[in-house]
Amino acid sequence: MDLLVVSYEPGAAGRDVVANGLGDATEVVYLAELAPADRRPALESAGVVLARNSATELQVDEWPLLSGLRLLQFVTAGIDFIPLGQLPAGVAVAVNGGGYAEPMAEHALAMALAAAKRLFIEHDNLTRTEFNQFTDNRMLAGMTLGILGFGGIGVATARLMRPLVSAVHAINRRGASDEPVDWIATPDDLEALLAASDLLLITTSLTRATRGMIGAAELAAMKPDAVLINLARGEIVDEIALYQHLVANPGFTACIDAWWVEPVRHGEFRMDQPFMTLANVIASPHNSASVGGWREIALARAVANCRRALGGETPHHLIGDDERIA
Repeated sequence: MDLLVVSYEPGAAGRDVVANGLGDATEVVYLAELAPADRRPALESAGVVLARNSATELQVDEWPLLSGLRLLQFVTAGIDFIPLGQLPAGVAVAVNGGGYAEPMAEHALAMALAAAKRLFIEHDNLTRTEFNQFTDNRMLAGMTLGILGFGGIGVATARLMRPLVSAVHAINRRGASDEPVDWIATPDDLEALLAASDLLLITTSLTRATRGMIGAAELAAMKPDAVLINLARGEIVDEIALYQHLVANPGFTACIDAWWVEPVRHGEFRMDQPFMTLANVIASPHNSASVGGWREIALARAVANCRRALGGETPHHLIGDDERIA
């Protein structure tokens, strides 16, 4: 096995996770604790680099040193904002696919239930002393859950919600999965997924192909009382089109965890449409993965992929050229 260089500081608990995941067979170097003169030889010797945000953790002149790298492994699943164009050609990159799948699946379920049961709408009504006891709400039973992006998060959500819904439909690039579903297809059949879905969960990666994938025409193809849940990236959905659709279709609900301009990726939070003025919006600050203690679980999954690469196996969750968009 080769040298593993960790380019960010994971803290004491994170270091324990790395040590336990790799054992004694691999030397581990933490870049943040090296003297400036020692960074270059460490990166030149690295077999795998484990990073959170390589754009801030590596200096501009250090990227060419990674030409012999077997794998650049990230601890996060979404890296569309990281400028991978600086990486030497041929270096494999892996995301931590499914690293935070289980807590995000719970978040999706919570949003789906809140929408179906009108929890926030009736909470606001009660603050105005409106007691709408006999206004109908809905059950998930009988609904079709559609999942756009059937990877780790989608699979975890399907497993969690399958006892509640009547059917699970899914789309991924292969149009196939080992996870049992009632229907699965490729993105070419997006319209069929949209038409069938009572609940549409978006968990696909942001790529050149998925940017703006859900626009006015796609929203119009959905049921007028459907629930859209976006845990992925805001840019997958056209912001103006979504707002206009919500205004025109008050029975339609958007559950937004992923926004178009966010602090981690853009340095600020901003919405260009007044979503928070609408009763049919349920919002959260992209915190679906922010569960206490889960960071170490996700890190362990990334470290396991590092071990695969260091041992000569093919890593999981390698990204394609279309995902190197920053």
